[in-house]
Amino acid sequence: MANPVTSQQDYHNEFNAKVFLKTFYDAEEGYFGEWTQFVMQQLHETFTKGAVRGETLLDFGTGPSIYPLLSACEVFDKIIASDLVEENLVELQKWLKKDPEAFDWTHMIKYVCELEGNRENCEKKAETLRSKVKEVLICDALKRNPYDPVIVPPVDCLLCCLCLEMPCRDITSYCNVLKNFQDLIKPGGHLMILSALNATYTHIGKMRFSVMTSKPEDLEMAFKEAGYHIEKAVYAPRIDKSRTDVTDFGGKYFIHARKPM
Repeated sequence: MANPVTSQQDYHNEFNAKVFLKTFYDAEEGYFGEWTQFVMQQLHETFTKGAVRGETLLDFGTGPSIYPLLSACEVFDKIIASDLVEENLVELQKWLKKDPEAFDWTHMIKYVCELEGNRENCEKKAETLRSKVKEVLICDALKRNPYDPVIVPPVDCLLCCLCLEMPCRDITSYCNVLKNFQDLIKPGGHLMILSALNATYTHIGKMRFSVMTSKPEDLEMAFKEAGYHIEKAVYAPRIDKSRTDVTDFGGKYFIHARKPM
């Protein structure tokens, strides 16, 4: 029997950003160390090679998190953060404004600084990211224009981390979102998606959220059908098999694609 699909309204009503951050990203108790290291390593490698850079990066489905942006902030002049859930953006704004109640991302900032060989530059890294986030917007992946009524000019790179498997019911819906992303990306621009493989659910507090089960062959088919050229695809198995009560993902993926010129 299929799991019930979590609705957009469920996210508005039930998603608790503080519980999410503590469950997955807390330095002492967070579960997602394996996941965040995968994301930060892949993005560090991609952005430091020099081929992906430009004026604007659009982060789609930012949530309350900053870690996917820690390498991007060095190679883009402007970052637009966005999410469906307003509470997530409130938590994000706390960090951007140095609110004393903001989540502490120091451990992840240090990790990226170590990857870059600048272990002592953590505060500089944080300030660079804060200075680059110029807009924080509401978005909805299931709308033809995800930012309606706002019109976001096409960007050099669209980044999406741990997001689309939540609103999309199946690979057809996922492919439609990728097609809609075309309008948000400049010709020759980049689309980067990082997320979980073979998941069906994740728990945040007592709330169970459904997750679209994604497989490598289906994902690559969706990117190609949506009109992108895949530059790189990385798939890795889940190593830490504990805490399947929290989430049952079987692996993780990074797909870097480009919109045709």
